[in-house]
Amino acid sequence: MAARYGRPRLVPSMRTVAGQVFLVQLAIVVLLVATALAALIFQTRADAEQEARNRSVSVAETFASSPGIEAALRSRDPSAVLQPRALEAQRRADVGFIVVVNREGIRYTHPVPQRIGLRFIGDLGPVFAGHVVTETSEGSIGQLVQATVPIYGAGGRIIGAVSAGMAVSEVQSVIEAQFPLVFGVAAGVLLLGAVGVAVVNRRLLRQTHGLGPTEMTRMYEHHDAVLHAVREGVLIVGGDTRLLLANDEARRLLDLPSDVEGRPVADLGLDPRAAELLESGRPANDEVFAVGDRLLAFNQRPTDEHGGPPGSVATLRDTTDLRSLTGKADLARGRLRLLYDAGTKVGTTLDMVRTCEELAEFATAEFADHASVDLVTAVLRGEEPQATGTGREMRRTAYSGPDDAGALFPVGHHISFVGTTPLGAVLTDGTSVLDTDLSAYSGWELQAPERARTVVAAGLNSMIAVPLRARGVVLGVAIFWRTRDREPFDEDDRSLAEELVARAAVSVDNARRYAREHAMAVTLQRSLLPHGLPEQSALAAAFRYLPAQAGLGGVGGDWFDIIPLPGGRVALVVGDVVGHGLHAAATMGRLRTAVHNFSTLDLPPDELLWHLDELVTRLDQEESGDDIAVPGPTLRVTGATCVYVIYDPVTGHCSMARAGHLQPALLLPDGTARFADVPGGPPLGLGGLPFETLELQLPEHTRLVLFTDGLVEDRDRDIDEGLELLRTTLEANTHRTVDGLCEATLGALVPDTPRDDIALLVGRTRILGPDRVADWEVPSDPAAVAEVRSDVARTLTEWGLADEAFTTELILSELVTNSIRYAAGPIRVRVIRDRALICEVSDHSSTSPHLRQAAITDEGGRGLFLVSQVAERWGTRYTSGGKVIWTEQPLP
Repeated sequence: MAARYGRPRLVPSMRTVAGQVFLVQLAIVVLLVATALAALIFQTRADAEQEARNRSVSVAETFASSPGIEAALRSRDPSAVLQPRALEAQRRADVGFIVVVNREGIRYTHPVPQRIGLRFIGDLGPVFAGHVVTETSEGSIGQLVQATVPIYGAGGRIIGAVSAGMAVSEVQSVIEAQFPLVFGVAAGVLLLGAVGVAVVNRRLLRQTHGLGPTEMTRMYEHHDAVLHAVREGVLIVGGDTRLLLANDEARRLLDLPSDVEGRPVADLGLDPRAAELLESGRPANDEVFAVGDRLLAFNQRPTDEHGGPPGSVATLRDTTDLRSLTGKADLARGRLRLLYDAGTKVGTTLDMVRTCEELAEFATAEFADHASVDLVTAVLRGEEPQATGTGREMRRTAYSGPDDAGALFPVGHHISFVGTTPLGAVLTDGTSVLDTDLSAYSGWELQAPERARTVVAAGLNSMIAVPLRARGVVLGVAIFWRTRDREPFDEDDRSLAEELVARAAVSVDNARRYAREHAMAVTLQRSLLPHGLPEQSALAAAFRYLPAQAGLGGVGGDWFDIIPLPGGRVALVVGDVVGHGLHAAATMGRLRTAVHNFSTLDLPPDELLWHLDELVTRLDQEESGDDIAVPGPTLRVTGATCVYVIYDPVTGHCSMARAGHLQPALLLPDGTARFADVPGGPPLGLGGLPFETLELQLPEHTRLVLFTDGLVEDRDRDIDEGLELLRTTLEANTHRTVDGLCEATLGALVPDTPRDDIALLVGRTRILGPDRVADWEVPSDPAAVAEVRSDVARTLTEWGLADEAFTTELILSELVTNSIRYAAGPIRVRVIRDRALICEVSDHSSTSPHLRQAAITDEGGRGLFLVSQVAERWGTRYTSGGKVIWTEQPLP
């Protein structure tokens, strides 16, 4: 025991087990290194010969296919041409020789010039037959490898041969030059292996404390005595599932015979589950099995985890006295697990019906056979419940259980619980009811006597009814049922049901409150959106609006509008406010009202967006600078986008501008779809940045498609993919009406549960033909007024509007006279027969006439007053070259 006291030596004594193992391991390392070196030397020689053969073949084939070889062979003096090239190639390729011969075997090149012209030594028959020949021979310089390949002429005929070769020693010498490094590495490996073996055996020496075989035997005897003396069973099972050792305590606990060692575990007569554990050898921690009248806890670990022999060691102890305590702990643990699982599976959405369904499904999966949830009808509508649910009408909201349970009320059935019954007391007192024997008819049957007999006949034998209480009020009742196939409910089950329902009730109340707020926001939003399309003749229009799915996005701020403009024109507007909820809906209403107000000024799209941007900036500044503390979020507008389009059905002219919004799509009459290249402007509220207008000339029946980003953007789809899908969908449905195009677009792009609001507006353009439009250019001469009146009267008579001629002549006389008197340049008159009779007088003056009250002594100033009296509407709009004064007269 040299190392038992003091510091262990690096090389152990040969008397110890560690020393003997050290010698064996060291001999194995030396043998492995020597074998590896020998194999390396033999492999080096074989590799050298193969390398020489490969290089010779490569050089010969390269030279044989080199440019000009055929011309050199056919020259008057092939040697004069080929000899220098062969010597140069020999030097560059580092081979021993390159020899070129003709069909007769006469050499044209050779490293020794005296041998040129002599016959080639060797068999050239296979070469001239088209084969590559490699040969190995012994020469004066040692082993020699040469390769001979044919030379092909232009017609594929063999015209000669090239032979290249080299000594194997030339290649081998290069490889053998690495031997000092190889031997050095081998020596290092040998040294490292020896040190490693010494270190490992030092650890073995430390673990055995330098004991020899005799001392190890004595120590085993001592350990064996201790093993059989402990009061815990120990079993050692080998890798072949045979029992190797069982101490006295294990024999007693398992009633094992004395000659049990060496027998398979399957033949010991153990409990099947305990036998399976011992045979598998898997790790186990306190797994309890009933063996006879004992309850044994098994622990098992494999013996080969740290390099030991295959098998396992199992310990077992008697835990019979702990059975009652273990049962209670398992019950508490199972109850906690159920409540935890309920928290993850019940109340996953802000939907009352789905929450009730989740509660019923979870209950039937864990501890009940049937489960039903009834909610107060007012709660389902999102209203505030009363302090008690007694006498209130309820509706069966969810049910889970076997499909053939016709004894219970179906989903959707309306129920009103009687206050004198136990179920009525649930709603009155807010306490749960447990009935362990329904067949005793203890009063629960008074709710519905006929139905009660059907329930008992169906096999239901016990019931728990728990009220859904939240914030002190009853929202409904959850009822759980068990059949005769299971033990009746007990008090522990009622306690579990109460906790489960209490958690679900909070989720139901949250869903109810969310549903109420969502309904309020939807009501506000829909009240702010247009409820129909205005009457106009410029477009055949259709729209669709889809709010975001409740619980995912909520009410948003998308809006759209079709606004009739003077002159038969129409404005299309689509906008989007970032965010959701009441804030977004209120902001949307403010912006929509502002767009309507600005449109009455008849501004171009870029100017309208500029004014709208200024308004949003001012509103945001007012909100941010307000010193009065107002609860709730600040109604900032920044983040809104908008696209504004004006279409004139008389000329087919369309102008559009956008503020941070997606570009409109155009579906042309030929079936092609594209996106209008509207210059991009910043979102509303940034301020100071200009907007630009795109001017287009649209053919009749062009479909204008305006939309918000919710149509093309989704979590599972990039916005570019959505835009391309929209374009292809429009092209695939070019034959549809505007309503059909809306439906096809939503069907192709909108998911089942949209997370954002979607506004879609589609308008098919119309052109007012010559039979509905008449225009004249009027010279700046008062005498031309009479001619205008005559032309207008004739036109209205052709249109069947002779009754309107007098009024129209009066209006145009006053307007044309004003233009002649106060304006410069040419004057144009246009009359449009639309839903109203529209008269327009345009000139190059930017001065607008104003309506005023003329005095009695004034000679003029009554013309516009007269026009305002006989026309239904009138006004002025400015153009890039002047202004247009217009009037509208109702048609019969």
